[in-house]
Amino acid sequence: MKIRKEITCPLEITHDIIKGKWKTVILYQINHIEKASLSQLESSIKGISQKMLLEQLKELMSYGLVGKNTFQGYPLRVEYYITEDRGKKLIEALDIMQEIGVKYLEDQGTTEG
Repeated sequence: MKIRKEITCPLEITHDIIKGKWKTVILYQINHIEKASLSQLESSIKGISQKMLLEQLKELMSYGLVGKNTFQGYPLRVEYYITEDRGKKLIEALDIMQEIGVKYLEDQGTTEG
């Protein structure tokens, strides 16, 4: 994903970083699971392919929102986590967005998303 060169405000950069169908969901799930394996993420995010998940994780890591620990051995084990600086700060915003979604669903008379 490319970040635009000319901006009106810094919010545009944040939008470029997290835009798309999956990034906010991936971030939210990693935070919920804490140290999430690829298989845990695949099973917790309905409709995402492994290829798409890996692409999105790579982008999130390049922006410093997600980190990865790789453990030696067989089978190879990998854990993804939210970074302490940018990642945790963005999670605060996602928590607010989640609350808005819950309130909207309640107002519509449902709790299912």
